[in-house]
Amino acid sequence: MPGEDRYCRQTRFQPIGPAGQQRLARASVAIVGVGALGSFSAGALARAGVGRIRILDRDTVEWSNLQRQWLFEEEDAREQRPKATAAAGKLLRINSGIDVQGLNADLNAANIEDLLEGVDVVVDATDNFETRFLINDYCVERGLPWVYGAAVGSYGLAFPVLPMKGPCLRCLYPAPPEGAQPTCETAGVLNTITSLVAAWQSAMVQRLLIEGSAALPGRLTMFEAWEMTTRQIAIQRDEKCPCCGARQFDFLDGRVRAPISLCGRNAVQIHERQGQLDLARLEQDLAGLGDLRRNDFALRFSPNGEIEMTIFPDGRAIIKGTQDVGVARSLYSRYLGR
Repeated sequence: MPGEDRYCRQTRFQPIGPAGQQRLARASVAIVGVGALGSFSAGALARAGVGRIRILDRDTVEWSNLQRQWLFEEEDAREQRPKATAAAGKLLRINSGIDVQGLNADLNAANIEDLLEGVDVVVDATDNFETRFLINDYCVERGLPWVYGAAVGSYGLAFPVLPMKGPCLRCLYPAPPEGAQPTCETAGVLNTITSLVAAWQSAMVQRLLIEGSAALPGRLTMFEAWEMTTRQIAIQRDEKCPCCGARQFDFLDGRVRAPISLCGRNAVQIHERQGQLDLARLEQDLAGLGDLRRNDFALRFSPNGEIEMTIFPDGRAIIKGTQDVGVARSLYSRYLGR
């Protein structure tokens, strides 16, 4: 059987061995975001034999993604397939012996418990601090390890959050950074830095699953791919941290879905409607108001040549062509109501 040799190069690595491989096979990992970091991590963990992989992503595949997002192909961009769906299909073609869930969902305070239930570790592959702080709250409250990662330009970093053992994300960043921050849209990004960060995250995840959180030091690792330098800093737990110190879970307790500007996209996500949308009915309502395209996953509507709205059944919309939250909210209200 080919499967008998599948992991032989990995099990011959003494720190893993057959026992470690069995631990990977029994493990469950959630990957939040399947863009540049998440697609590489998902592929690496699937090839390593992690038994259950749950992918969460709210976006669709675009042509600009293909430069650095390893699970997608031209056909995915041409059809603008949901990333979670396209990634799950690819992972099962890579390794049919694991369980893969691709969930086209926007992680928020109202659904995080359902979407992350039962996993052993969470991989952060998101593009905004609001979602990262939400993951941090959830994981710290439940004692669940997670791995933070980020990259832009040629710079990236990775950091393991090990509740009850070391510092959390808010020990490192007490609050989301203020002001305009560099994004893939404004500063560009090398596919080598995203791969480097994601490979580091994947290595930390495998070691966590095999040896436990005690095996990982609470160090922030920084990479500069163009200058070819790395640096590590030991991060100490802040006893006055509002999250792991005072155990105030501000982001988890909040139930407001804030508009989010999407990294690497001239776009804003709005999610201000409760309940499911009937996309077929909405297509009828919008007929004659602009260009319309609908598939099983989303409705795309362009009222003019500059704005495109991708509307999902859960009421979420990605409004491309603006980074102005006020403009995005106005368009959402005009065409979808509240």
